[in-house]
Amino acid sequence: MNCANFRFYGEINDFLSQKLRNLLFSHPFDWKASIKDMVESLGVPHCEVEMLVVNGRCVDFDYIVQPDDWIEVFGYASGIHHSPPLADPILLRPVMHGKPTFVLDTHLGRLASYLRMMGFDTLYRNDYSDDELAFISNVEGRILLTRDIGLLKRSLVVYGRFMRHTNPKKQIVEVLQRYQLTPYVVPLQRCLKCNGELTPVEKSAILHQLTPTTAQHYDVFHQCSHCGQIYWKGAHYDSMQAFMAEVMEAG
Repeated sequence: MNCANFRFYGEINDFLSQKLRNLLFSHPFDWKASIKDMVESLGVPHCEVEMLVVNGRCVDFDYIVQPDDWIEVFGYASGIHHSPPLADPILLRPVMHGKPTFVLDTHLGRLASYLRMMGFDTLYRNDYSDDELAFISNVEGRILLTRDIGLLKRSLVVYGRFMRHTNPKKQIVEVLQRYQLTPYVVPLQRCLKCNGELTPVEKSAILHQLTPTTAQHYDVFHQCSHCGQIYWKGAHYDSMQAFMAEVMEAG
């Protein structure tokens, strides 16, 4: 039987069995396969792979694995110091420009609220199907965040991450770190409920929707252009600011 030699670098080792992590190992195969399919057969979603090196040169996902190949698979930021230096690195996906946008699966509702709180365009519904998530991510160029490894292996998914943590507070730190989001954080940009854009609104226009206490103590308001939800910098805003400061320091 044919064999190829693999080594995985960086956090993508999370997807391998314990005995294979951070080690060179021989992988038998008796089928013609692209390197994308073979890497995914070992458990690693293609959208978590940043660089592929075969016999010392970069390849893309379409490369057909050959017997006795020496294959290095790099996750996020793990191939920067490759030795020897690579002459012609190959980008496995288009570079994202500007402020990242997201779509989240049904298990990440609290994370969606946190991302919106920090000003990120974040789509979330508790009834999205896997087909819808993959399609939206592809067509709109959104990063798909999920706890479903199988979903990330769908060919439509270009940008995606398997969330390592299950605690929402740790998840938002994880996303801030992975996508270097701190410079993009701007509160009061997105509605926490529906993701609509917030715009300033005159107090007189929404006075009938305010409680007497709120109307008495606050004068500056924002309103969601989609669902009409009203926001102001009350005690809840101070708590949000403290939360954001804490997670940005951790991220």
